[in-house]
Amino acid sequence: MHIFQSHDKNSSKNKRLGIISALAEEQEGLIQAMQHPERHVHGMREYTVGSLWNVEAVAVLSRIGKVAAAMTAALLVERFGVTHILFTGVAGSADANVRVGDVVIAESLVQHDMDAAPLFPRFEVPLTGLAHLPSDLAMSSRLAGAASTFLEGENGATLHRGLIGSGDQFINDGMRLAALKSALPGLLAVEMEGAAVAQVCFELGIPFAVIRTISDNANETAATDFMAFVKTVASRYAFGIIENYCRSHGA
Repeated sequence: MHIFQSHDKNSSKNKRLGIISALAEEQEGLIQAMQHPERHVHGMREYTVGSLWNVEAVAVLSRIGKVAAAMTAALLVERFGVTHILFTGVAGSADANVRVGDVVIAESLVQHDMDAAPLFPRFEVPLTGLAHLPSDLAMSSRLAGAASTFLEGENGATLHRGLIGSGDQFINDGMRLAALKSALPGLLAVEMEGAAVAQVCFELGIPFAVIRTISDNANETAATDFMAFVKTVASRYAFGIIENYCRSHGA
């Protein structure tokens, strides 16, 4: 197993973009598009190293949940030397104005199931002093530009930027969602990995961004045709947006 050397994340050279998704369908086409791919298996995950539209990249499936995502992000940095991380996948809507087929880019992320009260305030990640972990502004802005360009060809799809919540639950309960929205009024979407990646990147000093295509309304119908949506819509969105991102801006 070849161990990659880490690079200075602030260097203009030797940038390496880590691309994480939870499900294979969310990265459909990216591995096939990668030039000079090399596959490495470590920690029950397959990392594909190569180049995407002239950007050095490592693509990997984290699998589902915060622990799985955190482990994957840490290994991308420590073993594969990535300097930036992009998480792409699907999420449930947490706002009436965010509709199925829309795209949400995180300005910040919160672990909505984090509650160490009374030792720490609800949602605050212990010993960080933060409840809302901010994404990298430059990366997120570049990603928003790439998404806007892609969505020009999609009828009615809207780009949103704001708060995404992560927890180790698939939210399919309207009452549970309403309670979260009451506690986190700015919440736009819910998923299961992004805030864990955000914490790892915060602690390691790695710029990151999270983009999610809305697959459901996080209510009792959330599981209906979920995988069909991921395969037919979300994977196409992710491929097109990442292509625009790489072609226009690099890592």
